[in-house]
Amino acid sequence: METITLKTLTPFCLFPHFRARRAAPLLRSLYSSRFNRRVHLSLSPSPLCSLSEIGEETSLPHGAGEALSSEVSHNNILQVVLVSPQIPGNTGCIARTCAASAVGLHLVGPLGFQVDDAKLKRAGLDYWPYVVVKVHNSWEEFKSYFVQQKGEKRLLAFTKRGTNTHSDFSYRRGDYLIFGSETCGLPQEALEDCKSEAYGGGTVRIPMVETYVRCLNLSVSVGIALYEASRQLNYQQLRLSSESCSDSELSLLTEDIFA
Repeated sequence: METITLKTLTPFCLFPHFRARRAAPLLRSLYSSRFNRRVHLSLSPSPLCSLSEIGEETSLPHGAGEALSSEVSHNNILQVVLVSPQIPGNTGCIARTCAASAVGLHLVGPLGFQVDDAKLKRAGLDYWPYVVVKVHNSWEEFKSYFVQQKGEKRLLAFTKRGTNTHSDFSYRRGDYLIFGSETCGLPQEALEDCKSEAYGGGTVRIPMVETYVRCLNLSVSVGIALYEASRQLNYQQLRLSSESCSDSELSLLTEDIFA
């Protein structure tokens, strides 16, 4: 239902000058059939896709990370890791947040969608060139990559059953913020690695009322955690990224456009 809600906002963006009274009948007739069709599609199960199964469609949105200098692209102050994300719109929004906060994004399979331009670029807009995205087929493959990285590093699992509140936890350079899927959360092996002395720094939770809300939206959770960690680190990665921007890039980034 989340995808449907986002799509139903589209007509108001396409026809900003319509008067409300004139636009309402048109929008109702335009969306009566399309809404029903999308509801039907959303109810059909979406199987998990391993990156090896979907072949050429594993390519990320065109130009992802290309606009960043080598200094910024190798910035390892903070990293965001999504394990088996299911909703491409969430992943696109998170990619946009990573671009805005100058951190890398890791996608760990199996994924609940095909990684192609059409499904992710809509949510990430034209910010894909400003985010470094790495794709891993499995948690074991990601862990192998993690072990090979130099410098101090930790795996931090964000879960509703975490032992540390996100705002009380002390973040460090080299932290990897790990988030599970929208439907199942983090797999047990990821939780165990985040708790281990060899790899992990513990589990973290974002406080919320659980009486009638099961969980926060994934992209919202990533934003809350990422900016708290960035705040504690004095936004070091943002300063590094800003120093590497050209004048033309700075003029683009200072425009106040909230799409």
